[in-house]
Amino acid sequence: MACSFIPSFFLLHLHSNLYTFFMNENPTDNFVVPQSPFKVLILHNIPVLPLDHPDADSEHEVIETVEIIENALAEHGVRFERFGLAKDLGPLIQRLNSDPPDVVFNMFEGFADFTETEVHLAGLLEWMKIPFTGSKSQALAVGRNKALAKAVLQSYGVSTPGFFWVNNADVPENNLGWPVIVKPATQDASIGVDQGSVVTSQYDLVERVKLLLKNYGPPVLVEQFIDGRELTAAVIEDPEIIVLAPSEIHFTIRNKGLWPIISYDAKWKPDSVEFEGTPYEYPAKLTPELLEKVKDTVKRAYLALGIRDYGRIDMRVSSDDTIYVIEVNPNPDLHIVTGLAISLDSANQTYGVFLENLVTRAWKRGP
Repeated sequence: MACSFIPSFFLLHLHSNLYTFFMNENPTDNFVVPQSPFKVLILHNIPVLPLDHPDADSEHEVIETVEIIENALAEHGVRFERFGLAKDLGPLIQRLNSDPPDVVFNMFEGFADFTETEVHLAGLLEWMKIPFTGSKSQALAVGRNKALAKAVLQSYGVSTPGFFWVNNADVPENNLGWPVIVKPATQDASIGVDQGSVVTSQYDLVERVKLLLKNYGPPVLVEQFIDGRELTAAVIEDPEIIVLAPSEIHFTIRNKGLWPIISYDAKWKPDSVEFEGTPYEYPAKLTPELLEKVKDTVKRAYLALGIRDYGRIDMRVSSDDTIYVIEVNPNPDLHIVTGLAISLDSANQTYGVFLENLVTRAWKRGP
């Protein structure tokens, strides 16, 4: 039978809060703002997947992003050191104890075979009272699980497509209507999403669930497919919450009989038909009324999940202009060609200033 994975999520949520329990109620009590220039430690994944692995592109891109961020920070006079993580947090704990940085620039996305470590690392930094950029462990714990995030959005009155989840191959009858889209609930970067993700029959639904369970494990998200415009909008804090100008993804792949989705190939394979058939338009052409609705939805979703510093919200807009949040991303990709970086001009910020502000804000607020 389909069973709720709320118990496992509860444990993940509890794990996040245990770190808070071990911290005193005012974690900045013993924190002294350093008077010397910033000493920033950039934490990131070391790619471990072989280049021929189907999910390798998203993992290997992080090194290029780190180098871009380093160059931008250097131009603004920020001192930094890079620290890569592959399989073990032990060396990092030793490094943090022996020579704690003023700020950690957190780009860690979890180990390839244990993605929950993204949450664990943020909790570790909280427990050790080391300031860091981006969202706290609790927001990461919720945001990294699509189904739990959708449940939180619903509780805050934010529209999201209908859904259910399964932990095993005993898939219930679909009551959402067809088609539905089937995704690994705890992967990001469109990992596990391809043209076979959209299914139109119970048989295909069961087969797709089995495949994802085999490749990525439970839980698997089954979601109502909204056939409409796809928008994405980034959020930054300066210090108030600013919703940046949205982008729209156009689906010319429809002309080739393909489903209008952002698959892994559409995101990471430049030579693929899906990549070429999903061009971005920035800024999106929206009526003033729809733009205000989008910005309001984005801000409410950002606040609902407790995201900090920056985030990205992905949406579908139906033919009657109903906005559905399909994904909320704490700590999204910061590569200079991503939607967040490109849309910084709508807040009159440059990429370098944005990164420097991230570091400064983390430094000033303390642990």
